[in-house]
Amino acid sequence: MEAPKKGYLFETDEHRALREQVRRFAAAEIAPNAHAWDEANEFPRELYPRAAKAGFLGVGYPEELGGDGGDLSHVLCASEEMVLAGKSVGTCVGLGSHGIALPPIVRFGNDDQKERFIGPTLAGEKIAALAITEPGGGSDVAAVRTKAVRDGDHYVVNGSKTFITSGCRADFITTAVRTGEEGHGGLSMLVIESDTPGFSVSNKLKKTGWWASDTAELVFEDCRVPVGNLIGQEGAGFLMIMMNFVTERLSLAGQCVAIAELAYRESVDYAKERRAFGQNLAGFQVIRHKLADMATRIAAARALTGECVTRYLDGEQTPSLAAMAKNTATDMCSSVCDQAVQIHGGYGYMREYVVERLYRDARLYPIGGGTREIMNEIIGKVEGY
Repeated sequence: MEAPKKGYLFETDEHRALREQVRRFAAAEIAPNAHAWDEANEFPRELYPRAAKAGFLGVGYPEELGGDGGDLSHVLCASEEMVLAGKSVGTCVGLGSHGIALPPIVRFGNDDQKERFIGPTLAGEKIAALAITEPGGGSDVAAVRTKAVRDGDHYVVNGSKTFITSGCRADFITTAVRTGEEGHGGLSMLVIESDTPGFSVSNKLKKTGWWASDTAELVFEDCRVPVGNLIGQEGAGFLMIMMNFVTERLSLAGQCVAIAELAYRESVDYAKERRAFGQNLAGFQVIRHKLADMATRIAAARALTGECVTRYLDGEQTPSLAAMAKNTATDMCSSVCDQAVQIHGGYGYMREYVVERLYRDARLYPIGGGTREIMNEIIGKVEGY
């Protein structure tokens, strides 16, 4: 794979063509509305089919399933440009929530499930969400309590989920449920459609960042879900979740690189334009050194993330590397966005400025997809201490 140009994770001819395609869409459809959608706490549902037509939703999915082909590097390339050109993290993650909801169906679903759920989602006709986290569970996946009890040709589901991206308007939710004993061996994955009687969105959550992306608390009260919506076999849910985590964490690391790169670019532009004490801010050594430190940390996180993705695509098992990349990228992103606000001064604290949004958006990443502390536990186990 060719070495990327400065500022990008991957840069082959294919990646360049995809980047240009996504850039045109994001610059025209998202960037002009980024602030308004953030303030409105959602973006229009009509954006999904437009994103599908632009070739964004199907990246990384086989063409025979309605996708546009490509691998994880192309997925990261598309989301990276979506952030850089669209300047809205919340819109990017909202549009991309199928990226964690569909993989279990792609890998383990039957033909009927693939036809009903994957094609319509990649066409922008349906919205998909993934529901694992519960109010009392947090990062402890094996502690899932939502129960699915077999009753003839249905499962009766009772329980609740929280922090579910796109949960407020999802048409179906790929849901972790307990069909067996306590612990990871009793977990299964069900597709629960939002029009199922007994399903409800109990709360649209108000967050520090990602405002344009809706986040929900979900409740299941005697939901009767067809057995045909079971993904794979009973008891295989934990494996599906673990397989999902590596790509999710690498995707989050890639998003952090993009967010930090955008914060850095905004800061460079501001430092060159803003004048103080008779010169622009870039004329002060202290500002130049801040920018140099930001660029250095971004380059380091980009290199590690790119290496991890490349090794994953080469078939290497990379749970600890993915954890390292996520921790490195999230720490870097938080620091760079903080410095971006500092360079902007009082304007960096104003909501209409991009760096203010990025500063808030960055805080989720050391938590989402497994906390920083959980990542260190994974690294420690693999390293043998």
